[in-house]
Amino acid sequence: MSIVIAGGHGRVALMVSRLLADRGDRVLGIIRRPEQSDAVRAAGARPCVSDLAATSVKQFAQYVDGAQAVLFAAGAGLGDAPGRANPVDHDAIVALADAAELVGVRRFVMLSVMGADPARHYLADPLVETFLRARGRADEDLLARCALSTTVVRPAWFRDRPGTGRVSLSASTGPGEIPRADVAAVLAALLTAPATTPRVVELISGPLSVAEAVNRIVPPPPGA
Repeated sequence: MSIVIAGGHGRVALMVSRLLADRGDRVLGIIRRPEQSDAVRAAGARPCVSDLAATSVKQFAQYVDGAQAVLFAAGAGLGDAPGRANPVDHDAIVALADAAELVGVRRFVMLSVMGADPARHYLADPLVETFLRARGRADEDLLARCALSTTVVRPAWFRDRPGTGRVSLSASTGPGEIPRADVAAVLAALLTAPATTPRVVELISGPLSVAEAVNRIVPPPPGA
């Protein structure tokens, strides 16, 4: 299976790349800087240098043509000013989705963030609000596309500790935390799962194995 990861040098993305490569998948990691290439190769992926904030739909289409799935795992975080999100947190997501539709890639997994909402008023730093609203708008754009089989994953706060392999994955999990390694394991599983429902899922540490958690949100085959 061929998979493209946008934001291929992120810590979660590198973990996903290693999991995919270990099971025999071909991975292309889109990265911003050439010096990130060695880390991407070490994770088993092929690096492609392209600034997501400046990549056109046509360029993205070249990168994803022939792939079976796309993972958007990039995030610029807080922008420079309230109300003005970094292009990576919205525009690049939309452009990559446009490209996937253009070349016929259906499976799209979006690494979003818990609390992403384009309309919610947050009692938080204005830059945080700008970021969460931008990601929420991008999520809504993806979910409205009939040509894409999209799963939006909204994890709780990442933690730098060993993964447990036990998670909770559902439409609403409530607050929590989760190790990066467990986020990566869920993303890797979802990339090859059938279209999941609900298509927006929250993710925290929990009682189920990754396989059990993913299977619970995958619809049964027709006639089952």
